Amino acid sequence: MSVISGLMRVMEKAARKAGQRLRRDFGEVEHLQVSRKGPADFVSKADQRAERTLYDELKAARPDWGFVLEEAGTIEGDPSKPRWIIDPLDGTSNFLHGIPHFAISIAVQEPRLDGKGWGEVTAGLVYQPVTDESFWAEKTRGAWLHDRRLRVSGRRHLDESLIATGIPFSGRGDAVEWQRIYAALGPQVAGIRRFGAASLDLAWVAAGRYEGFWESSLAPWDTAAGCLLVREAGGFVTDWRGISQPICDAQVLAGNDALHSRLHKLLVGALKG
Repeated sequence: MSVISGLMRVMEKAARKAGQRLRRDFGEVEHLQVSRKGPADFVSKADQRAERTLYDELKAARPDWGFVLEEAGTIEGDPSKPRWIIDPLDGTSNFLHGIPHFAISIAVQEPRLDGKGWGEVTAGLVYQPVTDESFWAEKTRGAWLHDRRLRVSGRRHLDESLIATGIPFSGRGDAVEWQRIYAALGPQVAGIRRFGAASLDLAWVAAGRYEGFWESSLAPWDTAAGCLLVREAGGFVTDWRGISQPICDAQVLAGNDALHSRLHKLLVGALKG
């Protein structure tokens, strides 16, 4: 059992406070009349309220840190201090449709030692308000679900493996690229799942529920915490080239230690063909 750090307590407190309101809002959105404006406008406000709660809580705890926020954008802090990377509601479409699969994602990114930009992600939290699951990780301290240590799946064969993905929609993402990867991976694995919240997909890879995950055209707030979770649980996260970035967002391929290289080989072959 890991002793949770003061920083992680700050992150979890903020996520739980924002999550309480999201749970209440989710209960209301399920009963709204389906229309083009009503529910979507309500969800947008729920997203903004959650982000404001997270900002206020984290700002109070670390007043000189900056922010990268999905809704409000980048807010500069002391350049020598870390910054928060926040998605207040990952899985907005699920939320809008009354599907109880969405999360809050919070990550901490350190400034580079040479002062040129941003470097490693050193802490991450993915909180699922409906199930009250708190997936968290700190660099070199492992990945955890509450107080239980997480390890990536031990499966070693693709035909036993579940792989998660995000499917391009409404002009977002490269549909042809996705179809080629799916055609290469689909016949080799036990199943492909698309649940609609990348932060939770990555958290579930860390927890051993999935053996792998791929998606492209994401944003840093979608993946910053999840990438750290997978790595601290013993897995690998790279882009399509096989390069491990602190935050893989434009291209993400995550997998357990046995299968990542095989998934990468299939993906590269699909894109070359």
